Amino acid sequence: MKCPICDFADSKVIDSRPTDNGGIRRRRECLACKNRFTTYETYEVTNTAPLVVIKKDNSLQLFDKNKILTGLLQACYKRPVTNEQIKKIVDDIEDELKNTLKTEFRSADIGKLVMLKLKELDEVSYVRFASVYREFKDVETFMEELNHLKNEKVD
Repeated sequence: MKCPICDFADSKVIDSRPTDNGGIRRRRECLACKNRFTTYETYEVTNTAPLVVIKKDNSLQLFDKNKILTGLLQACYKRPVTNEQIKKIVDDIEDELKNTLKTEFRSADIGKLVMLKLKELDEVSYVRFASVYREFKDVETFMEELNHLKNEKVD
């Protein structure tokens, strides 16, 4: 790393720490003038292919994490779930999708991921989300899901 004071081309790392955004903060010392300076390194993602969602009617849409966020906010309305927890679910899902070798995902698969994470967080929010996502047609379908959830807790 080039020194910002004397332009010497080499320095040594004195200290490295992770940053809040996932990068690295490095404290360096110039080998020529002994000046100390800080550098910040961030990761560059090489897979820049956009994520595409295959909808129920087989149409294609670009992945939009705001749609997941909106659905979660509605499902978690007046529930003991923080905005940070909701944002973490959205970020975790986006990371999971990006970490696969695929660029196209069925909306049903994304919905299942959301429900899986929401079920761990808050069961009432999960049922709310599931009722919209699975398009419950009547009370019977709703009750089946509740009974299924109740039986899982017993097992």
